[in-house]
Amino acid sequence: MIHPDLQRFLADWDQAWSTLPAGARPAQRRAHFEVVAAGMREPHPEGIVTDVHQVEVPETGTQVRVRTFRPAQAEAALPALVYMHGGAWMQGSPETHWDITAGIAAANQQMVISVDYALAPEHPFPRALHECTAVTRWLFDQSDWLGIDRDAIAIGGDSAGGNLAAAVTLVLRGSAYPLRAQLLVYPAVSFNTDRPSHRENADGPLVTVASMPAVNAMYSPDPAGLLNPLVAPLLAESHAGLPPAYVAVAEHDPLRDEGVAYAEALQSAGTPAVLDRGESLIHGYLRAKAYCAPAQASFERMCAWLREVTVTA
Repeated sequence: MIHPDLQRFLADWDQAWSTLPAGARPAQRRAHFEVVAAGMREPHPEGIVTDVHQVEVPETGTQVRVRTFRPAQAEAALPALVYMHGGAWMQGSPETHWDITAGIAAANQQMVISVDYALAPEHPFPRALHECTAVTRWLFDQSDWLGIDRDAIAIGGDSAGGNLAAAVTLVLRGSAYPLRAQLLVYPAVSFNTDRPSHRENADGPLVTVASMPAVNAMYSPDPAGLLNPLVAPLLAESHAGLPPAYVAVAEHDPLRDEGVAYAEALQSAGTPAVLDRGESLIHGYLRAKAYCAPAQASFERMCAWLREVTVTA
């Protein structure tokens, strides 16, 4: 059963989206999402300052915007989290996920770097992955200038952002950029829609199975691309040697079982992985923290885990 407190969130969410015309194009959805998110955003936490930087992307010869959140009075090098927002690879921004990233920065007194990666369908795979990887390398390379503890850099994201975070760990595995941890929140890691959770939660809420083929085609126009492990991280030949993981799923989410499968694949490969099953919760529940105590409790658990694994000796 979906937690009763989430019904009020869903009513507010549905009302906020009800003014979007049927058949709206991605650009219209993006603009509307910015308005919806701003209207439902939690208050900005005290003591957290935000700034914007531009990061060079060698693979594309372009720049990507990042928004940083950090404690105003930091006196020592900070642990850091590179964060990729959700939004089906085709909408969302650091601003739509502002309260989530600012909340992590406040809870953990760490820096959070939110990536404004290029969106599909205008920029399909691998553009966003190149940009998220470039930002992660930049954070390591500029750690002294940014006031970051190079030995305490984690990566994370929700939904499509969780997909990108998992893919970046595969790209950087064994490199000179040793990520300390990965935080994957209801991640999309497989494009197999025949798992029990897809049948149980076919109509959502928030994410529906019927909408997935069109969304997936925006990110990977070639159907064969959906078998690429950097698009579908669950298909990686090995999940060994990856950063310790916290995988948070939601009971009432079509993506639940692929998230569970990913946590189990990591564990089977010897990679430490905590699985938070999100009982009574739905896809996107981090946005409902102010409505629902279990959503807030899950957020606090993932923050506590991130604090624990990024504390250096």
